[in-house]
Amino acid sequence: MSTMSSPPEKVTRSHLQLLKELTEAVAVSGDEEAVRKIVRREVEPLADDVKVDALGNLIATKRPRGRRRMKAMLAAHMDEVGFVLVAAEGDGTFRFDRVGGVDPRQFPAKPVWVGRNRIPGVIGAKPIHLSTPDERKRPLDIESMRIDLGVDTKEAAQAKAKVGDRGTFATRFNRLGPTVCGKALDDRLGVAALIELLRYPPEGIELCAVFTVQEEIGLRGAKVAAHAVDPQVSIVVECTAANDLPTWDGDENPSYNSRLGLGPALSVADRMAIGDPRLLQLAVETAERMKIPFQLRQPGGGTNDAAEIQLAREGIPTLAVSVPGRYLHTPASIASLADWRNLLRLVHAILVRIEPSTVSRSGMRAGRRKK
Repeated sequence: MSTMSSPPEKVTRSHLQLLKELTEAVAVSGDEEAVRKIVRREVEPLADDVKVDALGNLIATKRPRGRRRMKAMLAAHMDEVGFVLVAAEGDGTFRFDRVGGVDPRQFPAKPVWVGRNRIPGVIGAKPIHLSTPDERKRPLDIESMRIDLGVDTKEAAQAKAKVGDRGTFATRFNRLGPTVCGKALDDRLGVAALIELLRYPPEGIELCAVFTVQEEIGLRGAKVAAHAVDPQVSIVVECTAANDLPTWDGDENPSYNSRLGLGPALSVADRMAIGDPRLLQLAVETAERMKIPFQLRQPGGGTNDAAEIQLAREGIPTLAVSVPGRYLHTPASIASLADWRNLLRLVHAILVRIEPSTVSRSGMRAGRRKK
């Protein structure tokens, strides 16, 4: 293993190759095996212990060589939104339903991969030549769509895929100058970050890197894992929605949530979670001290594994640190490589500086100002 004390400053070719492999894997909620296989391959040489729990979370633990200061849990989810096949039709197509928060308007005419073997197909949509004016005014509902695998009989379709198979958009990973484009950047960027942090573990920290399942359908894996790991502190490494483009009429966009290029986003609060104020303060102070760009994610909208982790057992101090990404839960998202690199730097630096007193109950009381 490398003797470097912190992650490299630059994004390397090996980083990009890992991101490509992770994003192009099909790992829709409930069937994360394709990503779990990649993660296991990467972390087994790095961790002291690797295990998969009954729900499918992969937990890689790196123990400190000397005195242990703290036990910290890092979490990133392996699953992605997509669809599941629900019935085989007589014409060789499949009916399907969505999995997770994906907008049905994203489905028509999209190329897809079905199952762990990434069987190619397309979501059928009536071409404009055959549509009536009334049909063109109405969005298609999912009940009227079918997955077409390019065969003409039910038997031929079932030879390629079966009811229960998951699938998602067939999007290839690409680098676009300072950014990357691909499907499932939410949260394969976080998965890649956790793998990298295991390569450069901070001294004195028992680091439990938890690659969670079923985040997109209710934060299920995180709930189970947090109870089992029972850490003193947790950092959720995510990809959060960036609504940072100008409005259609050119006015200022006041609801940007987070912006590409301004650094990792620290979550103050979202729909279900509140970032631990002590961890948030430590993160801000660390970023400012080390001159790492950062931003505060605007409150509200969505949530992530932090919502369940913070409520586990007697309560676990938790903070979400995210890479902003445009167009999440669609066929292709875009994120900044600089933001990902700075997220690595910041999370590592937080773990270097954190002490048990940072999140102690006495620390919470001491943080209150006296009247």
